[in-house]
Amino acid sequence: MLEGSCHCGAIRYEIAGDPINHMLCHCSDCRRASGAPVVGWLMVDDKALTIEGEPSIYASSESGRRHFCVQCGTGLFYSNAEMLLGLVDVQSATLDEPENILPEAHIQVADRIAWMNDVQKLPEHQRYPEPE
Repeated sequence: MLEGSCHCGAIRYEIAGDPINHMLCHCSDCRRASGAPVVGWLMVDDKALTIEGEPSIYASSESGRRHFCVQCGTGLFYSNAEMLLGLVDVQSATLDEPENILPEAHIQVADRIAWMNDVQKLPEHQRYPEPE
């Protein structure tokens, strides 16, 4: 059983069974909706997802729906009745233990921000660095 929540805890969810896949999406829609350069998505059967709380739903395209917490703004789920019938994507970083499900691939790399190609070369800090 996988579990997760929004930032404020108003919405919690459980996923029964194994996910179908775990992808890191670079598309411009995901970037704009999340404010992040990449979004991790865990695809599951919609019957495997149990939600406590009531997410708000934003029609981000003709058939795409983004589900989020109206209290804290956390993006949680994505559904698309045309492309992903019977499936739902869960933002994997909202899992209680996201490190337990390894991503399998990068997708929509045609939209990837160019500087993302070299981010692994940037300096690393265990916490926020002191100002110089």
